[in-house]
Amino acid sequence: MLNLNDIQGNVIRAYGRYSFPFARYFFFNFPNVMAGRAFLDQVRLKVTTAARWPDKKSKPRCTTNIALTFPGMVALKLPTRTLQALPDDFIEGMRARAFILGDRDASKTEKEIGGNWNAHWDPIWRDNRNPDTPDRDADVHMLVTLNAQSSEIAGDQPHPMLEERTQWLLQAAKETKVKTLGGVGAEGKDIYQSASAIFTHVNGDVVPTAKEHFGYTDGIGDPVFEGQLTEEAMKKAVIGRGKFMDGKWQPLATGEFLLGHADESQELPRTAAPAQFMHNGTFMSYRKLHENVGTFEAVIHEEAARYAAVMGISPEEAGETIRAKMCGRWSDGVPLSRVPTHQEWVAFREKKGFNDPKDGHKKQAAYLRSTEPRDFTYADDLAGYKCPLGAHMRRVNTRDYLDPHNQNFLDQESDEKTDQPKQDKKKKQPNSALNKRRRILRRGLPYGPPNLDHRDDKVEQGIIMMVLCASLSRQFEFVQQQWIQYGLDFHQGNDTCPMLGNHDRHQRFTIPSDPGSRKPPYVMTKLRNFVECRGGDYFFIPSMMALRMMAMGIVDPT
Repeated sequence: MLNLNDIQGNVIRAYGRYSFPFARYFFFNFPNVMAGRAFLDQVRLKVTTAARWPDKKSKPRCTTNIALTFPGMVALKLPTRTLQALPDDFIEGMRARAFILGDRDASKTEKEIGGNWNAHWDPIWRDNRNPDTPDRDADVHMLVTLNAQSSEIAGDQPHPMLEERTQWLLQAAKETKVKTLGGVGAEGKDIYQSASAIFTHVNGDVVPTAKEHFGYTDGIGDPVFEGQLTEEAMKKAVIGRGKFMDGKWQPLATGEFLLGHADESQELPRTAAPAQFMHNGTFMSYRKLHENVGTFEAVIHEEAARYAAVMGISPEEAGETIRAKMCGRWSDGVPLSRVPTHQEWVAFREKKGFNDPKDGHKKQAAYLRSTEPRDFTYADDLAGYKCPLGAHMRRVNTRDYLDPHNQNFLDQESDEKTDQPKQDKKKKQPNSALNKRRRILRRGLPYGPPNLDHRDDKVEQGIIMMVLCASLSRQFEFVQQQWIQYGLDFHQGNDTCPMLGNHDRHQRFTIPSDPGSRKPPYVMTKLRNFVECRGGDYFFIPSMMALRMMAMGIVDPT
C-alpha cells in the first residue's frame, strides 16, 4: 500500500494516457535561499498528487508538478550532510555525463573536442552548469511541469486552465523574486518548453494520437510496479509491462522507481538523511530529443529501394518493413513478435478493422489499450527472424531475451496448436531476471507541430523525454550507454540502436532473414543520426513531505 497523497502524480501516471495531451515545462533559478523557499512554498500547494481520481469529473483540468536539480537543492541551503549523500550521477548532472550518454564524442578529451561541443543545444541548456560561466544565475534550479486536458470547445487546443496556471506561476515567480529562465528553443526565444500530442482528423473531429514525429505509435509498454494501480486494474496492466517470471507477468518491485521501498534485489535504495526526505521521491532525466525527420525519411526511401530489389517486393512494402524492423513494431503499434511479416500485418489490420473509415480509429485505440500489443516475449525468436536482435524495442526492454535458460526453452518440443514450446516443468522457463533492474518509467510528450505534415530536419520537433527511476546510473544511463550506444549484448558488435544511436562511425543495421524464406539477410548501411539531444539535466522529484521540508528549511539529517 502506497501513500499516494505523498507521491507526486507524474510518478504514478503518464498523463498523456489519462487525456492530458498538452504540457508546458518551466525552468527557474533561485537568486537566494529565501526567494527559493518562498517560491517553492507557493507552488507546492498547487502540486497534483498521485491520489486516485474517483471519476472523470474529479480529474483536474491542469496538473502541476515540481522537480529540482542538485544546484537547486544547494541554493535552498540543504544541510551539507544531506547533499553529500546524494548519488554522484545526480550531483554531476547530465552535461558532465554527456560522454556516457552518447551526447558527446567519448573518444576525445574535453580539450580535443572543444568548448562548443553542445552548440546545437538550446541556449538554456548551453548556459546551464557551464564551467566557463562564473555567474551561476543561468543554472536551472527548479522545473515545474504543467499538463492540461483539451478544451471543451476545440479538441486540438488546451483547456483555458493551462494558461491560467501559467500566468499564476509566472506571477508567483515575480512576487518572490525568483528568476524565470528563458532560452528555450533553437533560437532561445521562448520562456517555457511547450509540448503536445500529435493530432489527427477523424470524421470531422480532432483527436490526439499516440504518434511521435517519425510516425510510430509510441508509449505502449511502460512498466508498472507494485502499489501503482488498484489490485483489479493491475491484473490487466501488468501483462507485457511487468516482469516475466515463472511463466507469468508480475509487477516490478516498487523500489525500482520509488525511493524508500524495496527494489528487485530486496534492498532499500541508498538515500540521504533524514529518511523522510527522499522517501516516496524519485530521480528524473529530462532530455529534449530533436528528431531529424527529413533525414529519416530520406534514408528509409533509399534503403527501401535496395531492399525491394533484393527481396522482390514493392517499394511501399519495403519501406513499411524497414520501418518496422528498425523499431520492433509496425507503425500502428502492432509488434513484430506477434505479426512478423508485411502480409500478415495487412491481414491483421483488415481482421481488426483498423482500415474502417468510420470506426477504424476507435478499433485501433481499443487494441492499443488491450494487452495484445505488449503481451509477448523473445525466447522463441533468439535469432531475430521476427524482430531483429538490434531493433530499438529489444534494446530498451530486453524482456526474457538475455536469460541464460533460453537454450532450454529452444530444446523443448513445440505445441502443434500454438507453435510455441511446450511447458516442461523439469526445465526452467526463461524470465526477465536480467532485465528487471534496468526498467525505466517514461513520461513527457512530443514537441513541435501538432501534426505529421513537416517532414524535414529544420522544424523544431521531437520528444521531451522524461525518464524516471530510482538510480540514474543503474537504470537510465545503463540502457542509454550499454544497450543503445553499444550492441554487444545483442550480438551487434559496435552497431548502435538504429533509431536513437549515434551513427557518426557505425552506420549499419542487420535485418536477419529466416532461412526457410530463401532470402538473404539485409544490412542497412546508410544510417545517420536521426535523433539529437538538444539539452537537459538530472532532477529529483520530491515527495509532498520533502517539498514542505525544503520550503520551511527544516531538512535535518540528525
